Amino acid sequence: MTPGADQEVPAFTESLGLPGLTDLHLHFLPDPVQRKVWAYFDEAAAHYGTEWPIHYRLPVDERLRVLRDLGVRNFAPLVYPHKPDMAAWLNEWVRDFAAAVPEAVPTATFFAEPGVGDYLAQALDQGVRCVKSHVQVGGYDPRDPLLDAAWGLLAEAGVPVVIHCGHGPVPGKHTGLDVFEEVLRRHPRLVAVLAHAGTPEIGLALDLVARYPGVHIDTTMVGVPFNGAAEQLPADWPARLAGIADRVALGTDFPSIPYDYATQLRAIATWAFADDRLGEPFLRAVLWDTPRRLLALS
Repeated sequence: MTPGADQEVPAFTESLGLPGLTDLHLHFLPDPVQRKVWAYFDEAAAHYGTEWPIHYRLPVDERLRVLRDLGVRNFAPLVYPHKPDMAAWLNEWVRDFAAAVPEAVPTATFFAEPGVGDYLAQALDQGVRCVKSHVQVGGYDPRDPLLDAAWGLLAEAGVPVVIHCGHGPVPGKHTGLDVFEEVLRRHPRLVAVLAHAGTPEIGLALDLVARYPGVHIDTTMVGVPFNGAAEQLPADWPARLAGIADRVALGTDFPSIPYDYATQLRAIATWAFADDRLGEPFLRAVLWDTPRRLLALS
């Protein structure tokens, strides 16, 4: 079975023998920042050439209730800065958020700025389990020498960094998987999760997974029936996934998605049932095993 709507998600995961879901890529932000993000999406037609109706424009408590009703047992609340002198403040905020929400794992973020190594080291010492890097929104170059110590800290700690370094939905000043591969060459042990499977360079993302043992992809907005996402998948997508079934993790971009949560799960299920080598074992890996391994959850 596949979930036709959100209320069918718990039955879907139960049919797979899973206790729920673990989402590696969703967002909770301070209210003023969240409002600005939503205001940006409200003008998506100007920014991206398409409308972007936010499906879960709800207060924090209601968003948490939605996730609990879906059966999301754990999630990484990702935060990200768009300017200097913002990341350390976001790290303090999300630390308090994770401490107050049992399902949330501690996360952090960073920016290419003086002192980045210090506040990232502090966050890691405080037990951060996942870090967000948003090259597109931040507008920084991941190869910036200011960030070399930060990448080294993450590689040494083995803490995953969920990095939006692809050109989607529109190219940024320093986006491109070829750009980020230069970071991987310097830090080949880095555990990096390519957000949105590197969209639109999905084929290159799969090549990076093959070349670097710590590189993964997440499913965030991949293959959904929105803005041509399904058409961006390689023709042999299910076959390519068969070789990297343990390197794909559930991500959704909740709450700022233009469709319901179940839509992403249906897309993933479609891939699973398109190749006999995938099936339910692949679904269990993507929806539970792999994100939990990355987040160091038992």
